[in-house]
Amino acid sequence: MIRLDDLTVFVLAADNGSLSAAARLLNIAPAVASAAIKRLEAELGVRLFARSTRSLRLTSDGARYVEFARNALSELRAGQDALMHERDALRGALTLSIPSDLGRSVLAGWLDEFMAQHPALTVSVRIGDTPVDMFRQPVDAAVRYGVPDDSTLVASPMAPDNRRVLCASPAYFARHGKPATPEELHEHNCLRYALSETMHDRWSFAKENDERVVKVSGNRVSDDGELVRRWALAGHGLAYKSHLDVLADLRAGRLETALDDWTGESAPVNLISTHRLAATPVLSRLRDFLQTSTAAYLDAR
Repeated sequence: MIRLDDLTVFVLAADNGSLSAAARLLNIAPAVASAAIKRLEAELGVRLFARSTRSLRLTSDGARYVEFARNALSELRAGQDALMHERDALRGALTLSIPSDLGRSVLAGWLDEFMAQHPALTVSVRIGDTPVDMFRQPVDAAVRYGVPDDSTLVASPMAPDNRRVLCASPAYFARHGKPATPEELHEHNCLRYALSETMHDRWSFAKENDERVVKVSGNRVSDDGELVRRWALAGHGLAYKSHLDVLADLRAGRLETALDDWTGESAPVNLISTHRLAATPVLSRLRDFLQTSTAAYLDAR
């Protein structure tokens, strides 16, 4: 009979391209992980992986079987969540991917509250701005800006009206003044954000029927939104940030906005999940909690 633990090792090894990585994620010895794969291959009568001293890749049989294994684990987890929900207690494990800036400044505290409400729940957080593959990586949900193009994903809105704002520290504006038009950004040091080889250096603004896109420049670039925010707080230049990311800084006076009569580009915040996981009790409860927390945070004075 196929063991659930063996399926788990198989899926994690396939997703991470390494038995040792799967072993680390499960906190087991590499030899135990290897034995699980051998046991599963013997049960199925096929080779699931082609192994060498340097690589591990799925065979054609393994590539066909991994989707069945992944779906089976998801269905079993959904069934377990459903049973827990009937007892009005969330249990099990949740893996969540969150962006660097919003994750550290806001979401981390909210997750503390959510776990305090559900102490039997184990949460694993992956923090970073690089998009995750919801089908190939062991992630249940992700908080991300924008709506995914993939129709197999579900986007539950947290802050649908969120936009980007131009901001800097009071000290920076005291030294350099505030730009009066988007074109004056050429005279300022702009703190740029780059991700996956894409430089986000075209900042857009709109006012009535007037739309402007300005290609900005500056002496600092990062692939970490939190670092860009810290540079802005330290007075190193202008940042074009999600309003939700810098809301606490704006309220405290650590940052100030500019070009207030112009509207920045849309940056809706969503909780992203796959269709088969979207309705699980854990994710449903998390979605409701995040939507309520976001609304309260935006309404606070």
